[in-house]
Amino acid sequence: MRKSLYLAIAIAAFSIAAAYAGEKSGYTITGTVEGAVDGDTVYLQKAQDRQMIVIDKAVIKNGKFTFKGKQDTVVSRYITCQPKDGRLMIDFFLENGDIKIALTKHNDSATGTPNNDTYQAIRSKANEFSKKANDLYSSLHNDTTLTKEQNEAKINEIRNLETSYKQLIKDGINKNITNIVGIYLYKQNYYQYDTEENASILSQIPAQYMMNDSRLVTIKEQVEKQKKTAAGTKFTDFEMKTPEGKAVKLSDYVGKNKIVLVDFWASWCGPCRKEMPNLVELYAQYKDKGLEIVGVSLDQKADDWKMAIKRLNITWPQMSDLKYWKNEGAQLYAVNSIPHIVLIDAEGTIVSRGLHGEELKAKLAELLK
Repeated sequence: MRKSLYLAIAIAAFSIAAAYAGEKSGYTITGTVEGAVDGDTVYLQKAQDRQMIVIDKAVIKNGKFTFKGKQDTVVSRYITCQPKDGRLMIDFFLENGDIKIALTKHNDSATGTPNNDTYQAIRSKANEFSKKANDLYSSLHNDTTLTKEQNEAKINEIRNLETSYKQLIKDGINKNITNIVGIYLYKQNYYQYDTEENASILSQIPAQYMMNDSRLVTIKEQVEKQKKTAAGTKFTDFEMKTPEGKAVKLSDYVGKNKIVLVDFWASWCGPCRKEMPNLVELYAQYKDKGLEIVGVSLDQKADDWKMAIKRLNITWPQMSDLKYWKNEGAQLYAVNSIPHIVLIDAEGTIVSRGLHGEELKAKLAELLK
């Protein structure tokens, strides 16, 4: 009897201690911000519908900030701060444990818990690639003594770094696709994969993630759309309006014994504007040899769209519904990032998607030889 009583007391004491430990378990985030001073505010935020939502905030004291709380599931979050010399942001995984944040301009880090340590190893290497590429870009633009050969060598170095960066991310996804780190990376970079690769990766993601993540569900739906507009399929038609307000269809240009390059772009898209001189050059080279370009703009404001057409020397047909990312053509073709190019042959069959730069030039030279 006495032994039973002692056992009951011991079990009760253990239960109380466990419950107390559970109450005390949680996360503690401590960190520093480069360029910040005491009194500056640091924000814990989440991304929702392309907006940043504040979850918590802390004030820097003695050079450090601290957040405390408890997290039931691991989620991706952001720490942001705006010192005098510019806004800083780092993405990390909010999970129970002691998380250390160093928010800097070039070598930020989040460590101390399993998922953050895994992600940080990838981020550190990515930061290294970015720094090297930025130094090369700076040299190209500022060093007027470089010879043509030296310029070309630096451009090749940048391309090699870009290739290495993409491979780093793909390796990170492949090694971690069954955990939140790989899934997070995949959601950010899935547009770099072709349809078959996306389908393969999605099949490896555990069911509990697929069921509880609306973004993954959306990606899966988009991959199904990609299958319908992949290379080798017949083009899908859609109708929009020209800058002058005239209704036109993609079929007004496709199937007219020409190679049609469909360029999804927008005036607000920096990479699109950077790519446009290449398209201007290609159009001048091939427009009399069987090439037509059709621009599909994801703009919202007609005036911005029209001004960009003029300033960028765009002389080929344009169409838009001014619906931004809800652009119906972009939806039909599962376009998730711009610029995005779809090449359609003279019979209306899609021959490639997503080509840019030298790859695009080589493909057009092949098709229009």
